[in-house]
Amino acid sequence: MAITATSYLAVKTNSPLLMAPFGATSVLIFGVPESPLAQPRNVIGGNLLAAIVSLIILHFLGSSPLAMGMAVSSAIGIMQLTGTLHPPSGAVALVVMMTKPDWPFLLTPTFEGSMILVLCAVIFNNLAQERTYPQHWF
Repeated sequence: MAITATSYLAVKTNSPLLMAPFGATSVLIFGVPESPLAQPRNVIGGNLLAAIVSLIILHFLGSSPLAMGMAVSSAIGIMQLTGTLHPPSGAVALVVMMTKPDWPFLLTPTFEGSMILVLCAVIFNNLAQERTYPQHWF
């Protein structure tokens, strides 16, 4: 439902709200919602930090193979330092380096798409009695 909702909103608003890493995010937030890696802080923070770091590297170094490696490894390091580790965010870094988007990528799809997924996860996971999501917000 989350990917469907995001896709529907993307079509209706003519806005690129969807990117491949959101498929992996969905596995975490719906498959193992209790995982620390699936919490809103990690989903939203990890995706935003990976996008920011990658956009900075892209701006200064381009998208060479070395820069791609730097983007992913820097994203991992910053997520570890900030407690926002989210594995699909490594793919966000690669999306940035491979598609070479402009700075609005931070808002759409990164922030807005992450928020839609988290909102859907909150609704879906809390409909079931045996699930509680999120375990924590921050």
